[in-house]
Amino acid sequence: MAEAESITETPEAGAAGPEAGQPAGRRRIAVLLVVAVLAYLLDLGTKMLVVAKLEHHAPIEVIGDLLKFEAVRNPGAAFGFGEAFTIIFTIIAATVIVVIVRLARRLYSLPWAIALGLLLGGALGNLTDRIFRSPGVFRGAVVDFIAPAHFAVFNLADSAIVCGGILIVLLSFKGLDPDGTVHKD
Repeated sequence: MAEAESITETPEAGAAGPEAGQPAGRRRIAVLLVVAVLAYLLDLGTKMLVVAKLEHHAPIEVIGDLLKFEAVRNPGAAFGFGEAFTIIFTIIAATVIVVIVRLARRLYSLPWAIALGLLLGGALGNLTDRIFRSPGVFRGAVVDFIAPAHFAVFNLADSAIVCGGILIVLLSFKGLDPDGTVHKD
């Protein structure tokens, strides 16, 4: 074949595209919201527990020196980079949330709903810290506590964001779009 053509297929048996009706889209939005709420509540709950029980105390060894729980306030991004740009990270998180909410209207793929739910829950978790934690509104430090040896300290929101991002990359490589179509080149 001289030219690559894009073939559109339905990705899964029984999957409905935008033209098939609203109920399938609403179910995918419901999945996105349930995943986001679960990720957010797990993150928020663990951070509240860490602040109440672990902050200003010695780290807890989970697997010897390989994995510890250690309360750390991080005003920057991963590995502590960008501490002076907390407001920028706040704006980025808010933008990600707006983009996901807008994209949800065209969502007809269950895997995309899960991926976007993880991103939304993680972004909301870290945005909550940046808005409500000290030193002040839009400058707050994120509570991190999972400390693997020789790696950055992170939290469940970070884990949700990374897992959602990896899932989006895999879905993109497979050619699956958020609207449920599959493109094969």
